[in-house]
Amino acid sequence: MASRGGCLVVISSAAEGVFAASFMQACTLVNQTFAIQLASPGGRQAEYINQDDSNRRWFNEFRSKSSSTPIGLETVDVNRYSALLIPACPGAIHDLCANADLAQIITHFIQEKKPVCAIGHGVAGLFSARKEDGKSWWLEDFCLTAPSLFEVGQLPDFAMLPVLPEDFIKDHGGKYTATEPDGIHVVIDRFLITGQNAESTVTAVQNLILMCSQKQLKNLTMNK
Repeated sequence: MASRGGCLVVISSAAEGVFAASFMQACTLVNQTFAIQLASPGGRQAEYINQDDSNRRWFNEFRSKSSSTPIGLETVDVNRYSALLIPACPGAIHDLCANADLAQIITHFIQEKKPVCAIGHGVAGLFSARKEDGKSWWLEDFCLTAPSLFEVGQLPDFAMLPVLPEDFIKDHGGKYTATEPDGIHVVIDRFLITGQNAESTVTAVQNLILMCSQKQLKNLTMNK
């Protein structure tokens, strides 16, 4: 198992929120291996949506911890973190997909080939990573998944969405794949892990942890 390096967990602070179950599952798994740091636009708190009896107690305990307060994306020191995780959050389509601070963070992870995991609507956060020309996308040659048009169509604000993940990936040179709506589907391409929807959270995060462990083991072997 990897030592407790840092994992940057980026969340949306838009009103559309973060899926509670995906966030809880992701943090519970990642916390076993990493020290977690939350970050959001402006360091604003997130709205954790679709809470139920099974996770409400967890969130009550979570909110009592100092680690539940995000730092601003503009204050992130990228060199402190060995992994990046964006859980399933519908709000990402609104406040992360074109965030300049997040763009710099993701660009660093891509250039350093550090493991990146984005899940469901959180994949939209990856869209911020444009190259110097402002048009080309850093992940244009990658294979990704994200919520299908059918799944995004279930959102109450579908008609007002600034971007549709499936269309963005295809329009910017990415290779998009998906399975049936709400089915578990995870794609791994090099250092990038994407999950189609909130249901894919556990599988995606488990692969992130495994990838980080393999990278650490490889580094230890090379340094001997």
